[in-house]
Amino acid sequence: MYRLLGVLLFFIVPKTFSQELAEGRSISLYSFAISQNLSEYNKAADKAYLMNDYQKGKALFEEFTSTYLVGSIMDNFRFQNLDKKEVKLNEFKKPVFLITLASWYIPKDGEISALNRLAKQYGNQIDFIVLYWDKHEKVKQLSQQYHSKINVLYVDETNNRSPFVVKYLKHSLGLPTCFLMSHYKEIKEIRRNLINNTDFIKNKVDESDYADLQMSISRKLIDISPELETSTPGSSEEK
Repeated sequence: MYRLLGVLLFFIVPKTFSQELAEGRSISLYSFAISQNLSEYNKAADKAYLMNDYQKGKALFEEFTSTYLVGSIMDNFRFQNLDKKEVKLNEFKKPVFLITLASWYIPKDGEISALNRLAKQYGNQIDFIVLYWDKHEKVKQLSQQYHSKINVLYVDETNNRSPFVVKYLKHSLGLPTCFLMSHYKEIKEIRRNLINNTDFIKNKVDESDYADLQMSISRKLIDISPELETSTPGSSEEK
């Protein structure tokens, strides 16, 4: 199985990864890494949160994602855009900033504004994606609050056509979850949420949080951004 995975990856990933395979470096798909390692993490994390030890829970999340998921290749998941057309992740050719949400999630004060600022600043170099687990009508309504350079996509779980993406991108790590990926979909960082802290009393995104996001983007996405100006799939609706 591992040999077959290596052969497949040789043909579907860029030359840099083919070279790494030739050198014997281990590369796995995100879904495979999740399926092999999630159970033990869940046990430890559940115990920490049961004891209201949020710092421990955060540390476990960061250890799990950095050890097992960062460096893996995100699967070519399928979503729908606001025009109800199927969009595959690999259709986005720039580095990707993806955050998963649901309509019931109440963002912190300034969170959406911060995301819009990022899209305005880096939208020509990065593909920003907000992925909702919800129905089209609700997502279309929510999309109006986002900058036009943010691709608002969704997965409607009620249509029973997306069990794979729901299992590995929603149920595995929960939401909100933020993924930073290279243009060839290597995961560079996974954040529990946009501002990535454990201060549950804090309900506002401030300039220090924004600066932290800028630093992550600059170090992990901008430096590896391909020199291209490719248009990205997404809704044709301008916000």
